[in-house]
Amino acid sequence: MSTYLLAPPPSVLCSSPLFRMLLTGSIVLSLALSAVCSRTLNRVAADVITKCVVPNTVALTFDDGPYDFLNEVVDTLVSAGAKGTFFFNGDNWRCIYAEESVKRVKYAFDHGFQIASHTWGHKHLNTLTRDEINSEMARAEDAIVKITGSLPAYTRTPYGEYNDLVRQVAASRGQQLANWDFDSQDTLGASVEKQKQLYDEAVSRHPDTILSLQHEIYETSVREVLPYAIEKLQAAGYKLVTLAECLGDHPYFQTGPPSQRDDSWHC
Repeated sequence: MSTYLLAPPPSVLCSSPLFRMLLTGSIVLSLALSAVCSRTLNRVAADVITKCVVPNTVALTFDDGPYDFLNEVVDTLVSAGAKGTFFFNGDNWRCIYAEESVKRVKYAFDHGFQIASHTWGHKHLNTLTRDEINSEMARAEDAIVKITGSLPAYTRTPYGEYNDLVRQVAASRGQQLANWDFDSQDTLGASVEKQKQLYDEAVSRHPDTILSLQHEIYETSVREVLPYAIEKLQAAGYKLVTLAECLGDHPYFQTGPPSQRDDSWHC
């Protein structure tokens, strides 16, 4: 079992004697843990982010994977000198522990894309109890840690839904919630031409930053809309970066070696 599942939530860890002892050790460790605890203990509810802050950046984000077209998203962006962010579920369209899913997650991570949580089963979190919300978040985070060795600092709630309880649970886990200010509308059934039109309109308005929503589960989104969006956005002078880069923040609480597959790797 992953050591991350056995560890207490940041709100408990940060007030423990063990944590205070760790702070007297490595300067690097001290700074990293202090950043996590500052984010956690000073908030009753998690921040809900809807905009980037670094000028002239676009954060293209992709929900609902890992799915069949993930590697194509990575290759398309890398070939354009760009990066993006994936919000992964544990058990939605594919089980994240399936061998092909694990390979795809590692492919994105190894190419420098940000990996974040979209919770475990893509449930409506604002209908769940505190324990159920915590489980949905914890199981997804644990899977990402096992596969990549990195504990994500960002969660996107399914459907962008949240209430006070969701924000409280996220804060107890040290998470920030990330929504968007541009919706490609692919999951709403928008045609390819409609999605391209939405990008054209965004470029025409030319906001200082864009935080997008699209999904890696639609072939047309990946093969027809994404190349068009990249070309238009870069021609308008935007730099396509990860969510953390567009916020001037760190994508993970900590990184380390991935775990070896064992009996816990199942949905």
